[in-house]
Amino acid sequence: MGRPAQIIQLKIDPIPGGIKFPKWILLTLLIPVLAVGTGIVAMIAGMTPLFLSKPREPSRVATVPGGGTRPEPSIATVTLKFGSEGIGPGMFTDARSIAVDGAGNIYVGEYSGGRIQVFDSNGKFVTQWIANAKMPLRGLAADRTGNVYVVQSGNIQKFEGRSGKPLGEMSYGDGWGFDDIVATPDGGLTAAWYKNRDDIVRFDATGHTVRTIKAAISSITDHSELDTRVAEDGLGNIYALGRFNNAVFKFGRDGKYINKFGSAGDKAGQLQAPGAIAVDGKGRIFVADMKGIQMFDNDGRYLDTFKPDNGHASGMVFNDKGELFVVDRTKVVKVVLKD
Repeated sequence: MGRPAQIIQLKIDPIPGGIKFPKWILLTLLIPVLAVGTGIVAMIAGMTPLFLSKPREPSRVATVPGGGTRPEPSIATVTLKFGSEGIGPGMFTDARSIAVDGAGNIYVGEYSGGRIQVFDSNGKFVTQWIANAKMPLRGLAADRTGNVYVVQSGNIQKFEGRSGKPLGEMSYGDGWGFDDIVATPDGGLTAAWYKNRDDIVRFDATGHTVRTIKAAISSITDHSELDTRVAEDGLGNIYALGRFNNAVFKFGRDGKYINKFGSAGDKAGQLQAPGAIAVDGKGRIFVADMKGIQMFDNDGRYLDTFKPDNGHASGMVFNDKGELFVVDRTKVVKVVLKD
């Protein structure tokens, strides 16, 4: 016969004070403690690689003229910087236009007051003169011989760059209405014109109109463009930045429309409050907007973005060496681009 059934008594663990609890109650109390302890161990294990890993290297920086450092752009390096806020020689209050002549002289125009300051290729102040103190200065260009062209009151005035001596006025059959101007490699000029119609006007080296692209932007988009910035490459292709259309429109040497690129937005390749355009010797197009300076190839494909001095470029121009000069209200920087 088997052994009779027995009732086994669980051993009660004593705790201070003489009170005894069953084991199941103690286990219930211990489970949260064990869970917290396990979590702490896991957290320490997860953080251990952070303490043991190699420290993150700081961003590369480049020294800027005048002292201090800045993050080095991926494709551009600032090699010259001059200017500060003020009204004295070499100082600016609202500089939005910049031009460079064949000798490397730099001309900086202020939007209000019509003051144009002249600097040598190293950024040293040379002289200054006033175009029209009463009207906003909308555009500025310099040809290879040192003549400077100023857009004010819808007109294009020609001056001797070093002295400011007036040399005449550019005329257009449909009258005043010019908004921007750029000197072309062949000694001519390309200008943006608006008077109930957004035209692009091409002048030869003698100042005669040789081509007009009527309703250049509005005929493509059906939206009138009230503020056009222009640039031209070495092959004679014209690029028109429509600031209200947030796009760049490309036209051939014959004035025929080729394509457009860009759209409103804050993504790479899109434009957000664009303000200036320039083309380098390689045919790359540079557009300044709120994100910095965006670079496109000659077909309008987005390449890269850089911000040379943490500002918003209001004017840009290339010299014969392929160096980019950027004006930003109170300063000018020269940028060398990587190939």
